[in-house]
Amino acid sequence: MTSTGNWFCLRSRPKHEHIAAAHLRMMAGVEVFLPRVRFKRSTRQGLAWVTEALFPNYLFARFDWQQSLRQVQAARGVAGVVHFGDRWPVVETAVIVDLQSSVGADEPYLISAGLISGDTVEIAEGAMRGLHAVVTRVMPSRERVAVLMDFLGRQTTIEVSESAVIKEGDVRTKAFGTDLPV
Repeated sequence: MTSTGNWFCLRSRPKHEHIAAAHLRMMAGVEVFLPRVRFKRSTRQGLAWVTEALFPNYLFARFDWQQSLRQVQAARGVAGVVHFGDRWPVVETAVIVDLQSSVGADEPYLISAGLISGDTVEIAEGAMRGLHAVVTRVMPSRERVAVLMDFLGRQTTIEVSESAVIKEGDVRTKAFGTDLPV
């Protein structure tokens, strides 16, 4: 599908990015890009695969601003097009192309821990949140890892859930810093 116009950032209603994207895709002359990631998250029932928007509550759409603005803003799931007063910022096509090449244009980007001994990780939950460590042992049957970390001036080995660590260089770390919950 080819569209004319510019790329804009749209704000969706909370947890409705996929609904907004689906409704926008049905509109003529509107191209949609919703970057998504897929990863394992701890739940009450254990680890489960989840798919979330890379930018919660935001997606991108290319459309002719003059002709389609009202229709896009009225789409189900869309809270509005990001603007600052009477200024409607355009997202450069190169930025969208870079995002599409990094996380994929259509399918969710799969984030798998794939941890091995020697990997540098950051602890993402619990009392040790934000501390860096090195994986010393992976225990796949228990879905846990042993990590070596500097704590209170000495090296300490602790066991943590595999879902409680973020591998250095993970997309979640690049996109959100250390504040992303796992």
